[in-house]
Amino acid sequence: MAKVIIMMGSKADLEWSKKIADASRKLGLTPVMRIASAHKVPLKCLEIIRMYENENVVFITVAGRSNALSGFCDAQTWRPVIACPPYADKFAGADVYSSLRMPSGVSPMVVLEPDNAALAAAKIFAVSDENVHQRVVELQEINRRKLADDDNSLLSE
Repeated sequence: MAKVIIMMGSKADLEWSKKIADASRKLGLTPVMRIASAHKVPLKCLEIIRMYENENVVFITVAGRSNALSGFCDAQTWRPVIACPPYADKFAGADVYSSLRMPSGVSPMVVLEPDNAALAAAKIFAVSDENVHQRVVELQEINRRKLADDDNSLLSE
């Protein structure tokens, strides 16, 4: 079973995480949402990572401001980690840099849109899971058809 562990820094990240979970389900993934701040309860984060990392999982981290969660998770597991920080108008988007700048040996991927974070996870699983592979291909075909239909609608105006 292809499982996405969505790790939130706090419950304030729940709405953003629900978008990732919904998109994950559509792609045939099983989302599990958890809360653990790398700043406030790092041992809880480590406990959650250890609980799931021996399963077929991708971690998606959701934390804004100073995003230690993504780097912490990535440094503690051999499984893929995707950072999907929520938008923050409060800091004019500058807090995204805490997701982009990581120390050497720490490499979470950063994907800013919830749907695309789920898609990135699905593409990781699609390498070895034919069901997920088919769902990714179907989504791509839907997107291609929509663009072709939109283009054709312009020609008929």
